[in-house]
Amino acid sequence: MIAEIAGRTFEWGSRTYVMGVVNVTPDSFSGDGLGADVEAAAAQGLRMVDEGADMLDVGGESTRPGHVPVDAAEEIARTEPVVRRLAHDAGVPVSIDTYKLEVAEVAQAAGATILNDVWALTRAPGIAALAARHGCALVVMHNQDGTDYAGDLMAEITRFLHTAVDRAVAAGVPREKVIVDPGIGFGKTADQNWEVMRRLAELRTLGQPILIGTSRKSFIGKLLDLPVGQRLE
Repeated sequence: MIAEIAGRTFEWGSRTYVMGVVNVTPDSFSGDGLGADVEAAAAQGLRMVDEGADMLDVGGESTRPGHVPVDAAEEIARTEPVVRRLAHDAGVPVSIDTYKLEVAEVAQAAGATILNDVWALTRAPGIAALAARHGCALVVMHNQDGTDYAGDLMAEITRFLHTAVDRAVAAGVPREKVIVDPGIGFGKTADQNWEVMRRLAELRTLGQPILIGTSRKSFIGKLLDLPVGQRLE
């Protein structure tokens, strides 16, 4: 499966592609949020590309436990200048991490070519149509409120993602541009996160590229007894 994103060719399954994450939040769970410092955020993103990142993801709302939600206007103010700068200078696709349609629209206009929806179109179905209109790739991530699962964990995650992929394709997003993310750290306990990692191969039944975000998350820290800054395994 091959996808063209921002003029670059991605041959899914040929190798592991690396996504660098640029947090422009004051309260990132990993402690690396850069707040409103556009220059620092751009420099961080460019450094990641120099170190081998194949794409960059810009996020303007923390997803840490107990985080304070921000409105779309604040999220746009944080992310738009960084997305615009990186889309111009980085030479790799830039992703916007948001579940708000207004934020996705502004980021796309600023140059984002990947829309990373951490609620998989359940809160803003219009994000799929936006991706389709502008030829963007779309990430759909498993997420839920709470950590209770009625049945088998991976079966439920797979079913959820299958539905999200179908919605995206129905909206006009090419299948090769729909990326699935099992949502490590979202709606899951530490043990459930490890179960997802152990059974990751089961997601291959979806036939889609798979994105995994694990760096610095608490389930790694609990296993290895490491502080946030050392959870890069």
